[in-house]
Amino acid sequence: MTHASSTPLLFDPLPIRGITLPNRIVVSPMCQYSATDGMPNDWHLVHLGSRAVGGAGLVICEATAVSPEGRISPGDLGIWSDAHTDAFRRIVSFIRGQGSVAGIQLAHAGRKASHQAPWLGGGALSEGAWQTEAPSAIPFKDDEPVPAAMTAADISDTVRQFAECASRALDAGFQVLEIHGAHGYLVHEFLSPLSNRRTDEYGGSFENRIRFLLDITEAVRSVWPEDRPLFVRISATDWVEGGWTPEDSVRLASVLKTKGVDLVDCSTGGNSPGVRIPLVPLYQVPFAAQVKKEAGIMTGAVGLITTAAEAEGILQRGEADLIFLARQLLRDPYFPLHAASELGIDKPWPLQYERAKN
Repeated sequence: MTHASSTPLLFDPLPIRGITLPNRIVVSPMCQYSATDGMPNDWHLVHLGSRAVGGAGLVICEATAVSPEGRISPGDLGIWSDAHTDAFRRIVSFIRGQGSVAGIQLAHAGRKASHQAPWLGGGALSEGAWQTEAPSAIPFKDDEPVPAAMTAADISDTVRQFAECASRALDAGFQVLEIHGAHGYLVHEFLSPLSNRRTDEYGGSFENRIRFLLDITEAVRSVWPEDRPLFVRISATDWVEGGWTPEDSVRLASVLKTKGVDLVDCSTGGNSPGVRIPLVPLYQVPFAAQVKKEAGIMTGAVGLITTAAEAEGILQRGEADLIFLARQLLRDPYFPLHAASELGIDKPWPLQYERAKN
C-alpha cells in the first residue's frame, strides 16, 4: 500500500507502547569488537553517542552477549553482570540526552562464538578459545571445532540468562530491547533445519524449532515492562534449499505477535557459509514487506539502504515501519540530519553544531 501523504514519513514520530521514536531511522546493531570482558568503554560511548548527536531516532547497541560463552569474539559487549549494567549507564544517559531512544540487542552466538575480530582474520581462536554450544553438534564450517549439543539444562540456563540480562538492560536505562534471532547465531540455529537436528521438543517440527525463541521471548517479556517495546531480529531466509524460508518467517512473526513482540527486524542469511546472496540495494526489503503484510506486525527494513530517497520510498510504499541503517551510518554519523535537509524537513541540529547547518 502506498502512502498518499507528501510529508516525509522518515521523520514522522512512531509511538510503540509507551515509547515514541522521534523518527524512523534506527542505528542497526553493529559489533565493534572493542570491549574487554564484555565491558563498554569510551569507544562505545563515542561511537553510539555520535549517532545520537547525528539525529537517529533509535540507537541500538551492538549484539550484547548474555554470557561470556555467547560472545562472537573476546571483544564483544556483554551484560551478564551488574558491573556491565553500571558501565552502560553513562552511554544510555548520553544517547537519551540527545533526544534519541536507547536500545540494546541481546544475543548468544552459539556455534559462531569464540572467533577473532574481523581484522585479525575472523577465524576460530587459536588461543583462549572456548567450547561453543549449539542445538546440534554441527559446526558452521567443516574445518571449525564441533559445538556441544545443548542439553535441556543448557537451554533452560540460556533462557534464564536472557531474562536476567533484560532486567539489567532495564536497570541501565535502555528503552527498547531486541532479541537477536538472525545471522546464524544461537536462536537462528534452533530455527533452521540446516543447523537443528534435535529429536526432542526443541527439534524437528516448525513448532519445536521455534520453541527456544518463544521461551526466550516469554521470559524476557515477563521482566521487560509492558510500556517498553520488544523487537526480534530474524534472518527471513537462509537462501538455501531446505532451510528457513520467508513463509516460515511469516508464521513465526504471527506467533511472536501473540507473545508481546512489537516489531520484527528482517535481515537474512548467516547460517550457511558460501551462500549466494543478491547483494543489491534494498535486497532484503521484500522480506520486511511480506512479513508486515501477511503477519500483520510492524517490521524493520535493513540492508544496503543508503539514501534518504530509498528510506522514504520504503515507508511510503508501506513495506516497513522502521529503517535500520548500518554501514551508511558508519560512513556518515549525521545521515539523519542530512536526510532531513534532502527531504525538506527543518530538523533541529545540536546547538553546538547549529552554525554549520546552512
